[in-house]
Amino acid sequence: MNYQTLQQSWPQFSNDINKLVARLGLDKLSLECDHCALRVNSTESAQLLVQAFEKDGQVISNNMINGRPILIIKLDQPLMLGEQAISCVELPFPSSKVYLVEGWEHIELVLPVNVSSCDELASELVARVPSLQGVLAGETDIKVKMSSPKGDNERLANPTIAFKHDNLCVKVHPHTIEAIIASE
Repeated sequence: MNYQTLQQSWPQFSNDINKLVARLGLDKLSLECDHCALRVNSTESAQLLVQAFEKDGQVISNNMINGRPILIIKLDQPLMLGEQAISCVELPFPSSKVYLVEGWEHIELVLPVNVSSCDELASELVARVPSLQGVLAGETDIKVKMSSPKGDNERLANPTIAFKHDNLCVKVHPHTIEAIIASE
């Protein structure tokens, strides 16, 4: 995985991820996409990507989450996801898990609600998009994972619901990545 491959694969990824967002019904909510994320399987690839991204932006967070560094890079020129500008990229260093597909993996959408748990976030989502009830209940081929990832120094709770299909993932959480970083 290298920076050029990421740049070249963005149009296909953004097209595919927008289809998943629409399938979930989240496109009707006009949620802000605060960042996108990628996956790599080697520390060397991650280090090379950091160097490449630093030419087009700056690292605004380098935090340990679940025992590994996860960097947030704020881009000088945002990536475009349809009409939406995405200014931050999450670059997790690899864990022991090996990904079948390296490259762009997910986007994160912000549902600005005052919740502190995944169950509360799920209730808010279902209230806005009732068809998500079946997805959350496991009645579709979309996998759902609820978590509350937290960096070592973060003080703001950010429960997250991940919707996964094939090699794509859309995550929804109540706070932007920059608000989480500011809470450190």
